[in-house]
Amino acid sequence: MATVTRNGDIATTMTTVGTLPEVGSALPPFTLAGNDLGDIDSSSFAGKRVVLNIFPSVDTGVCSMSVRRFNELAAKWDNTVVVCVSVDLPFALSRFCGAEGIDNVVTASAFRSDFGQRYGVTLLDGPMRGLLARSVVIADENGTIVYTRLSPVIGEEPDYAEAEAAIIA
Repeated sequence: MATVTRNGDIATTMTTVGTLPEVGSALPPFTLAGNDLGDIDSSSFAGKRVVLNIFPSVDTGVCSMSVRRFNELAAKWDNTVVVCVSVDLPFALSRFCGAEGIDNVVTASAFRSDFGQRYGVTLLDGPMRGLLARSVVIADENGTIVYTRLSPVIGEEPDYAEAEAAIIA
């Protein structure tokens, strides 16, 4: 288990169901729901670098900013797919992307999958229990994890410079 806070306030400390997969390990397989309610399977990204932008809900300011920023970054990263994952319903993710002109990332819902448990990011307690903790996982073209980061404060954006350095390396 790991602990995170909502806005840096220890009174809002929450725990996750586990820990992120380790750097050097294989990217755990996943199946998520796409905007059309069809399955998005990790095997469809074979041979590409995969960036998982994991967050609580696209309907919050920081989460929506992360989707926008990763959309910008994805436009310049070759052979890379960015998957933005939350437990939001696919309808909400589709609505947001349509309104914002987001078209360089894949949005996917973990609402009917074990993704949060498999990646150790489901929040077990606190006001956000059941949602996913903000984190980033990056795998290379061979499906080996090269970067992970669980944000200690859910209310802060991911470290985009670190993520980009992991992609460029």
